[in-house]
Amino acid sequence: MKYRKLGDSDLNVSEISLGSWLTYGVGVEADKARACLEEAFNQGINFIDTANVYGRGAAETFLGEALQGRPRDSYVLATKVFFPMSNTDHGLSQAQIEKQLDASLQRLRTDFVDLYQCHRYDPATPLEETMEALTRAVASGKVRYIGFSEWNSQQIQAALDMAGSGRAAKFVSSQPQYSLLWREPEDEVIPLCAENGISQIVWSPLGQGVLSGKYDPDRPPPAGSRAKSDEMGGFISWLLKPEILRAVQQLRPLADEAALTLPQFALAWVLREPNVASAIIGASRPEQVLENAAASGVVVDTQLVARAEEIIENAIGRVDA
Repeated sequence: MKYRKLGDSDLNVSEISLGSWLTYGVGVEADKARACLEEAFNQGINFIDTANVYGRGAAETFLGEALQGRPRDSYVLATKVFFPMSNTDHGLSQAQIEKQLDASLQRLRTDFVDLYQCHRYDPATPLEETMEALTRAVASGKVRYIGFSEWNSQQIQAALDMAGSGRAAKFVSSQPQYSLLWREPEDEVIPLCAENGISQIVWSPLGQGVLSGKYDPDRPPPAGSRAKSDEMGGFISWLLKPEILRAVQQLRPLADEAALTLPQFALAWVLREPNVASAIIGASRPEQVLENAAASGVVVDTQLVARAEEIIENAIGRVDA
């Protein structure tokens, strides 16, 4: 496993990280989830990402239990805040950040998180209030560093301006969706972040499993897959279009040429970007963790990268909006 520095922090995170969206505490049984977590550590993965809203606290609760007994300095733990936890608890107000952070720490059974992320931008709360609350969280020792997910370049720049004037803590990470099937961050977010000491922590680098090649355009989704799951399949429908699935199958010979599996090829494509510190994988079986972890350190020939991008763009265009 290779490691990369996370922005302007002193955190070194594994190139492959383990996420818990739609999986742990929700769609994957506890014993299988524990096996995936154990395999992640066996493979040198040190970065675990979650959020308070995943299972309305269930994912954090699972991790809090599963991580007990493991040295706290042996892993990097990240969670997020924004989405509703009840009919009245949501957003990035000072009161919500303080309340939700304490609740997350209790569920995670830890005194601090290494990275606390704004899960989305909150237009209903002044940015100054959000940044002040995050800065207090850092000063309290409950949070080491702060990040955001799916903010646009104007929102990022406004936060950077506050940090530059000494009015707020500085973001060190961005968590966007990014894959061969979704390249929108390349336009503005990645360049801005690269210039300002902010790294990308990529979610859905395998297009929710579509880039694994397991979905046949001419057959129903296989049993046991995310697309077949009531708990985990609600966000994948737009990626199951026949033209997308056929394009993905055309990537298989390129992966073969690189002596990689298709998931490894897709992860290596994401990690070719220097501003990406880590690609978050979701796994329901330890074998998936083992396979995906092997993508760390892989360098794919630039000609294969260009051919892969051409295949996707010719088939479906830039799917970024």
